[in-house]
Amino acid sequence: MTDKRRIHIVDDDDAVRRSASFMLKTCGYAVSTYASGVEFLHQAKAAEPGCVMLDVRMPGMDGLEVLAAMVERGVAMPVVVLTGHGDISLAVRAMKGGAVDFLEKPFEKTHALQAIDAAFDRLADLEGRATRAKDAEAAVAGLTAREQDVLRGMASGLPNKSIAFDLGISPRTVEVHRANLMAKLQVKSLSEALRIAFAAGLLDDPN
Repeated sequence: MTDKRRIHIVDDDDAVRRSASFMLKTCGYAVSTYASGVEFLHQAKAAEPGCVMLDVRMPGMDGLEVLAAMVERGVAMPVVVLTGHGDISLAVRAMKGGAVDFLEKPFEKTHALQAIDAAFDRLADLEGRATRAKDAEAAVAGLTAREQDVLRGMASGLPNKSIAFDLGISPRTVEVHRANLMAKLQVKSLSEALRIAFAAGLLDDPN
């Protein structure tokens, strides 16, 4: 039995599995790798609890399907989604489906470790969800109505141009609102803003 934190890497790209595994092992993590979502799900119930790094685009069963199957089967391990360039809308859908964070490949070591820390925090702090929801609701309530509209568009996976069209404003104005809301929420990345939006239930009301 090891006292190291376990990372489960699920990616059909052998090079990604090898490089990510090497990086995480040198940082002191125990690592298991899987070449497909099906392979991971076969072993998930008996696997050592830990963080799952899950590729979105895989043949046979993609990351979103794996994430849904984990929820359905009661596999309560936190998930960090791995995306390729241009897969932001998929990453948003994954976070709505319960993923903790997403990393765009090739990801930087610092960002990966931050996402993994957040994942293990969630694993250790299931009781803190209600507190996080209240904090998120308070943070979102501090935004203007238009900033909330822009955040809602971001949380729906829409690009700035689409948000601008829907709100009847210019893309430049959307950029200004986006910068302002991220400053008010005290976040630096899209994934951090999305975590707050989803925790606050920003998309729960039918639109």
